[in-house]
Order: sequence, then structure tokens, then C-alpha cells
Amino acid sequence: MLAARWSARGAALTALAALATATSATAATAAPADRPGPSPAPSSASAQSAAALGGVDYAMWQRDVTAALDGARSYIEQRTARAEGKRLAIVLDIDNTSLETDFHPFWEWPTPAVKPVRELVRYADARGVGVFFVTARPGILHAPTAINLATAGYPVDGLYVRDLPDLFEEVSAYKTEKRAEIEAKGYTVIANIGNRSTDLVGGHAERTWKLPDYDGKLS
Repeated sequence: MLAARWSARGAALTALAALATATSATAATAAPADRPGPSPAPSSASAQSAAALGGVDYAMWQRDVTAALDGARSYIEQRTARAEGKRLAIVLDIDNTSLETDFHPFWEWPTPAVKPVRELVRYADARGVGVFFVTARPGILHAPTAINLATAGYPVDGLYVRDLPDLFEEVSAYKTEKRAEIEAKGYTVIANIGNRSTDLVGGHAERTWKLPDYDGKLS
């Protein structure tokens, strides 16, 4: 299902790669030294309309995301308080975990952040935790995805997309390998957050938080 959804979006999002290249050059000269702030989100009416098409209520989803993250902030607080000099990291999925992908049509770009997740990520970043995103998106979308995350207000220490060899691998195996790569860089992954089981299985994380996908209704 995920592959089918991405093939439907693929042509339009691939076109954004060229736009992202030009935009990144402009942003490099125009942006301040600090991380860019979030872009204005599309209207709630637009999000609710897109959600209705998918059979998932936007307001309910926001509440469920907040509930699913229960305990994550306190765990990060406790874990960073006893880091003992270790480099800590969190790993996140992107679509409907970090960005509201299925709640906005593809032409509404950049896609806004999932606010409860962004708040948690900024808290972790402020406490010195590395922030890594591991997505099943194809490699051609690396540039627009990186720009979208930054524009939406996320700190980004690493972004992993599926290059050609990864496209022939199970998503869960690919994501597990990337978490292992992050550990190989000297990080301890203290939290892994996603909305699909394929985001979370395979270990290489102390704790996992599963956000709602409503039996596959969200990618």
C-alpha cells in the first residue's frame, strides 16, 4: 500500500527535487544562522478535508498522536540526565509521524509538521540529543524532504532515504540497518518513533513509540 501511494505522488514530488535544489541555494544565502522556523501550516479546513477523504478524522488523529507519545518527554528527560558522556539520538519516521503527509494534497508543499512530534523533537534537541530521520521515501526525494523538514521547524542531524539497492529490501530490514548505522557512528538510540510496525521492529533502540495508522489507513 505504501508503494502504491508513493507511485501516485511520485511524479509531482520528483518535480519538487529540481525546485528544492534552487531553493536550497537561495536559502543558504538568505537564512539566518539559527535553524529556520516553521512555515505557516495550511488551513485546518484543508487538513480536515484531506483527512475526510482518507477516512481519518484530523482532530481525532492529533489527539491520538498526543496520547501515543505519553511518557516520551519524561523518558528523554530522565535519559539525558544520566547520559554519562554518551552521544544519544532519537530516530523518526517521516510520513504521518513527523509530517502530516496524508492530511494534505501533494501540491500543498511544504507539508506541515505533526506538532506534538515536533515539540518533542525540539525538546530532545535542546537537551543535546541527535535527531535522525529514516524514511522509506526514494533517494530522489532527499533534497525536497530535507528542505521540508527544516522549513517545518525540525532540527535534522541526519536524513536517510532509500537508495536504489534499498528499494529491493523489506522496509523493516532497511530501517533496522539504518538505526544500526547510526549506532555505528557512536550514538545510543534512546527512542524510535513511527506509525507503522515496519518503523519500529528490529531493535537498535532502547524504547519505541507507535503512533496511530488506523490499520493502514495512513501511510
